[in-house]
Amino acid sequence: MAIGTQSGGSGQRKRRRRSGAMAPMSEINVTPFVDVMLVLLIIFMVAAPLMTTGVPVDLPETAAPPLPAEEETPLTVTLAADGRILIQETEVAPDTLVARLDSIAAERRNRQIYLRADGGIAYAQVMQVMGALTAGGFSSIGLVTEPGGPALDAEIDGGIE
Repeated sequence: MAIGTQSGGSGQRKRRRRSGAMAPMSEINVTPFVDVMLVLLIIFMVAAPLMTTGVPVDLPETAAPPLPAEEETPLTVTLAADGRILIQETEVAPDTLVARLDSIAAERRNRQIYLRADGGIAYAQVMQVMGALTAGGFSSIGLVTEPGGPALDAEIDGGIE
């Protein structure tokens, strides 16, 4: 028997299949997009709390427990190691500190102020700022420290000498 080629319908079917396989794909693969979005979500979840810190200050450590959380964001005055005075994260001149705080406190329910001072700042400078705040009518001043420091009844090696 001789082997012959068939002509007709089956040859055309193969051509249709080939041309169909070469047609551009019209579906979008969203898996890489979802992967990128999840990675970005994780990055922002980790980075967001780091951006809320503020001015870097080397706070002294004490054995006092942290203050309870409040409804309103506390008004914070910071004395940086280089002598700058900041309200929240905005630098102010020492002579305009009380006036700026008065204008800010007028819009708030709470007149409490937290004072953050670098551990290397002289005690006299901290007391000058506290005196100015008290003279300006701010009688509720909280000193911010880092927890985990030496207690007053601690041994001489790690405590007060």
